[in-house]
Amino acid sequence: MSLISHLSRKEDTLQKQFEARGLKWPAKYIYLRSFKYDSQLEVWVKNEIKEPFKLFKTYKVCALAGSHAQTTTPIVAKSKQSNQALAAGRKTFESSCASCHGLNGKGGERAPDIATRPEVVRLSDSETLKILREGILQKGMPPFSALGPAKLSEVLNYLRSLQGKSRTSTVTASAEGGKQIFVGKGGCSECHMVHGVGGFIGPDLSDYGVNHSAGDIRSAIVSAHKRPGVRKELAKATTKDGQQISGLVRNEDNFSVQLQAVDGTFHLLEKSSLSELTFDSSPVMPSDYESRLSKSELDQLVSYLLSVGDAKR
Repeated sequence: MSLISHLSRKEDTLQKQFEARGLKWPAKYIYLRSFKYDSQLEVWVKNEIKEPFKLFKTYKVCALAGSHAQTTTPIVAKSKQSNQALAAGRKTFESSCASCHGLNGKGGERAPDIATRPEVVRLSDSETLKILREGILQKGMPPFSALGPAKLSEVLNYLRSLQGKSRTSTVTASAEGGKQIFVGKGGCSECHMVHGVGGFIGPDLSDYGVNHSAGDIRSAIVSAHKRPGVRKELAKATTKDGQQISGLVRNEDNFSVQLQAVDGTFHLLEKSSLSELTFDSSPVMPSDYESRLSKSELDQLVSYLLSVGDAKR
């Protein structure tokens, strides 16, 4: 297939995807926003300068993307397996597997989650070792038989530690009740979107349950203020003519700042036109969910986000 025909097929595919979402092709304006901590990249488009951006697609991205070096390593649960063999397995995993599956095994742009996905976790040791030895060529995974039985066994041992760290007790709470909390008492839908319904200012959570365990989701809810990342407070910009605009800072340089308001509207402001730019003292996402919601309500909310992820599998 020639390069021109290949590109033409790609363009046809994109055009059909735009039409399916009620968007005009081609887009004149494209806005990308990345949530590195959530391994998520969003593509927003529009055709007129004054109209709001609309979400076109959400992609999963590798946690290593855009980094020349990873400064953090997964925290392995303290157990009797914390020995030299486990350390050796981690070293081999990081050099041979992490570039595709991520340092924590939860997947990236080129390879799936092998730490929490049930179909992977439930594989027996012999089945997992066979995959390590032979690879899955049709999916792009090469064989690693050259590592030898000893190193493959160490990698398996380390992978089990990642899977064991990620496992949590089964959540049996009502997913439907969790949905009501998501759009009601929890106020989650004011900022987050699920399947095209909800707010714009936070990450789209339609796929969140695919790559996150129940424990991950609960921690993200009750400990959001402890998560690393960009500034989480709302900024308030006051122009020299007295206009006030509030939103999250999406882009900023020495001369301009781009804010996204709670309704999803983007505002590109020249700093020379501002009289003041301040930040709220508290983050946009509440830090009191552990007291605001009961344990049962938290369980229901976690169950809902997991069920949304299951529906995508």
